[in-house]
Amino acid sequence: MSKVRVAVVMGGPSAEREVSIESGQAVMRALATLGHDAQSLDFDGRFVDALREIRPDVVFNALHGTGGEDGTIQGILEWLGIPYTGSDLTSCALAMDKHLTKKLLAAEGLPTPAWDTFDLAGGTLPLLPGSLNLPLVVKPRASGSSAGVSIVRTHEEWTKAMIGVAPRTTQIVVEEFIPGREFSSGVLGEEALPLVEIIAGDEFYSYDAKYKPGGSRHLVPAPIDADLTARLQMLALSVHRMLGLRDYSRTDFIVTKEGRPYILEINALPGLTPLSLLPDEAKAAGISFEALIDRLLQAALGRAVLV
Repeated sequence: MSKVRVAVVMGGPSAEREVSIESGQAVMRALATLGHDAQSLDFDGRFVDALREIRPDVVFNALHGTGGEDGTIQGILEWLGIPYTGSDLTSCALAMDKHLTKKLLAAEGLPTPAWDTFDLAGGTLPLLPGSLNLPLVVKPRASGSSAGVSIVRTHEEWTKAMIGVAPRTTQIVVEEFIPGREFSSGVLGEEALPLVEIIAGDEFYSYDAKYKPGGSRHLVPAPIDADLTARLQMLALSVHRMLGLRDYSRTDFIVTKEGRPYILEINALPGLTPLSLLPDEAKAAGISFEALIDRLLQAALGRAVLV
């Protein structure tokens, strides 16, 4: 195929900046191998001017977190009429908001841990929610990569968690902690990829477990029976379609010892670092990293006439 001019957007202002840069650099290497003209671009104050200078055929969005996964860059690119990889503005905004996503899951009868939301904007630390039992998982309402996530088992840990998360965000989601085995199911196009089981070195699949070498092990295909595999894959496809996601996504699960799955997170723009889950799942399906990047690129280019 002919050479394509690609702007790979990475970095940005979020807490996941360094991870985004790792994803972007991996994408740049793959695009070079594929023979395309790829240029890296930060998501900063010069972003629009730089795009106009580069005049790309397509943008490969390798951002993570705020600005990249919440609909912000998607809105800018749609306004500029430039096709881009990944899901659109509305779907990204929904997937990024854990509370809205969980409300949709509950409305559709899809299993997710019980939860509550809190606003720390007033400066007063909230009391433990009476509707939920300890232990609890505290999460920023709109963040990824497990940044700012903690497990609370006591009143003292609750206070510590509130103080710790307050500088990061005022909007938090608190979930009941569900013990069990952790799995992830990627979707590529409209196809569910092989499952991966995550064996985290930490108490849960934390930021360090995700991105530090040796922080976790990925067992792919996951060592579970065909029925549970199919159930998790169908749940991942259901979430993908419910939120209107496109190109790719990743849904994370906890499965209890009784075999009951709970949906934990939906990632509209899965990481593409050397330690990320989706490339491992694609590899297990016989899709090399370069082929994965090419599929995402071709999907975006296919929308060029519609932009």
